Amino acid sequence: MDTSDFSELLQEAEKLTTTIEGVTELPKVERSLRQVLEDSHDLYARVAQSGTQDVQANLLLGSQGVDLPRIVQKLENISTKRSFEPLKPTYDTDVESYLENHLQNIVVGLVEEEFQRCAESAKKTGWDSQKSEWTQERMKIINAMTTSSQDLLYIGNHSSVFMEPRPSISNKLGYEESIFAPKLLEYIKTGIQGVKVANIFNEFETTVKLLKDSKISDMWEIMSYMTQIPPLPLNECPLAARYSKPIVQVLISQATRYLEDRYKTYMTNIINENLAEARRGGVPGTYSLVRSYVGIRLKGDYLGLQGGMVDDRPIWPVVYYCLRCGDTSAALYCLKKAGSEAQDVIKLLETRIKTPDSKEISKLESNLQSEYSSLTHNSTDPFQRIVYDILCCGNTLDEHSEVAKTADDYLWLKLSYLRINAERDDTEIYKNLQSTILEKYGEVHYNAVEQPHVYFQVLALTGQFEAALEFLGRITRYQIHGVHIAIALNELHMLALPRLPSAPLLSIDPADPKPGRRLNISRLILMYVQKFELVAPKEAVQYYYMLRNVENEKEKMFITCIIDLAMETRQYEMLFGKIQRSGLRSIGYLDQFMSNDMKIEDVAAAVGRALVQKGLFEDAIDLFDLANNHEEVLKLFCTLLPQIVALQSTEASLRQRLPVKVNEIASRYSITGYNCSASMKSSFIILKDLLTFFDQYHAKQYPQALQTLEEIGIIPLLQKEVESKVKAFERYSLEVSTIISDVVLAKINILFAEYQSIKSNQHRMQYQGHSQESQLDYLRQQAQALTSFAGMLPYHMPGDTNSRLVQMEILMH
Repeated sequence: MDTSDFSELLQEAEKLTTTIEGVTELPKVERSLRQVLEDSHDLYARVAQSGTQDVQANLLLGSQGVDLPRIVQKLENISTKRSFEPLKPTYDTDVESYLENHLQNIVVGLVEEEFQRCAESAKKTGWDSQKSEWTQERMKIINAMTTSSQDLLYIGNHSSVFMEPRPSISNKLGYEESIFAPKLLEYIKTGIQGVKVANIFNEFETTVKLLKDSKISDMWEIMSYMTQIPPLPLNECPLAARYSKPIVQVLISQATRYLEDRYKTYMTNIINENLAEARRGGVPGTYSLVRSYVGIRLKGDYLGLQGGMVDDRPIWPVVYYCLRCGDTSAALYCLKKAGSEAQDVIKLLETRIKTPDSKEISKLESNLQSEYSSLTHNSTDPFQRIVYDILCCGNTLDEHSEVAKTADDYLWLKLSYLRINAERDDTEIYKNLQSTILEKYGEVHYNAVEQPHVYFQVLALTGQFEAALEFLGRITRYQIHGVHIAIALNELHMLALPRLPSAPLLSIDPADPKPGRRLNISRLILMYVQKFELVAPKEAVQYYYMLRNVENEKEKMFITCIIDLAMETRQYEMLFGKIQRSGLRSIGYLDQFMSNDMKIEDVAAAVGRALVQKGLFEDAIDLFDLANNHEEVLKLFCTLLPQIVALQSTEASLRQRLPVKVNEIASRYSITGYNCSASMKSSFIILKDLLTFFDQYHAKQYPQALQTLEEIGIIPLLQKEVESKVKAFERYSLEVSTIISDVVLAKINILFAEYQSIKSNQHRMQYQGHSQESQLDYLRQQAQALTSFAGMLPYHMPGDTNSRLVQMEILMH
């Protein structure tokens, strides 16, 4: 009883345990109170972290009285950027919504397109502005490049004369080019014939008048004034000679005279345009001209002018403009007529007129300078100040901008300050004036891009011919005039050239007086001629001839240019003529430019050497033939023939062209005689005959080919000739030796073809009275002689030549 009760009690306990623990078997974990507390804190921290910032924000804003629900609504309505949101989709049947959306799409598209266009325009404007600033900075840098070194200082990149970018080429000469070229040719012919040479500058200046362009005429007129100087020594550098004291004096005088003559012409034009206001009357002379001009120029505004009046005009403006147009006598007449108290001025002018070289002038200028410093310096009359300043050189730094307002006035004022005489030498001041114009002011100051004639004028009138012509050479419109002025100056020995024609267009030699420059006339002419040399090579030759005295590293620049022209145009016959069948050469265009120092044969040989360097052997043959250089002609033939002699002729190939030229040369040389070495002649004749052999071989004219080969005699016919032919082979040139394998293979192929033809009874009996077997045996003997010959040669046959010979010989047994 008790036992059963305990059993039942145990079962009931197990059921309770199972109910509590479940059916799955999980590990039982026992936690302490401390562990339970830590886990609780961890769970609390995770739950409390989310939302903490929102709670703190609510507490902060709420404590300040902010209505939190309303502020949330306002924040939701704020948009930081206006954007085009996609439109709501509509159904096709909703016409009103469709039209509304379509209209909005059009407006949005236009707005976006306009926005893009404005953005691109702003970007382009910004880059254009940046580019303009960069251009100005670049011009400042160029103008400031004055530092010299031990070597030539090149203004610009150093490159070959022939590496200039080729300009656009026209189909014919332009009008300006066509009127200059005949004048140049006429000048060249006159010089070569030894007739008295005309002044080429005057010829060009006369030609320019046909253009009827006032600015161009002014440029040539300026150079006409500036070239009227004493001839410079031919054995002295033109730049150094131009800085000598006598030449500087003449240059200053000529520049001043041009500015004065030009201003007088300007005054005359102003008066002619305002005749009613001028009231000149019929009185001739400078004084009457100036009086009328002052009336128009000042228009009665005489405030601040001093010294009284003369014929209703203020005295000092009349005196100044008389001096400005170069009439000292008119200025003196004005002062005397007005009864002026400026006796020192009157005395100085009288001395200048009567004895311009008198030493008394320096003393009078010193007295006038003292008066200028004490009295006139504070005068309210700008014309009085400038007159005193010019006459005595009181303050050479004063530019008198109230009166001298133009570049012409400024330059005339600065030149008027200069004195070159026994008592005073302002050559250094003259150089400083040149530096100021070229380096300090430069192209930017004178706005040379918009007013190129002004910048050219100030450079030319200060004797800086090289810089002025280099500037014209960079202006497309005036390049042709820069070139022809440079040619004229170079012929007059007035242009400073660099040591080498490979120099840039403008360069500085540290040995030259500063700020002297040197102009590379070779590069200038090439830049000009490249525009038309391909369509007008004859005119190009004329300009290249002007470089006949310019020395290149190896030869004259004229020959270098002719080489380049001939290779570009390939008009060899037009330039050099042609060798006739009789051996005489017809006249070419270059013949009229030749002299005792320059022979047409030498020029042709120079072109030939250049063609050889370029690998144009076929053209080089013609040039060396023109130069009567038989050795080089045959040498080139012997170089070309081994490459093509064994080939089959095709249309327009070298193999088709070369035999014609070979036969022509051989026929002519056989009449006139070979002027070359015996070995060269022998090699040429062998190669020429081999051309015939291979032509017959490819045409399958085997009997004729064998006959030709037997006449050439370089291949043994029978075994007894092998040893002698091997010894003879050693005397042949390399050009002949290199093709011996082709000749041997060609003959063995002919023998095999003849062997098959005779054996098949398809061949006509070659030797009457000989049986078929005897003929076959004769062919076998020849094949055996070829194999022996090839094996005994002291020359390594290319490829599988020997094996092929043996195979062919075996097939013939």
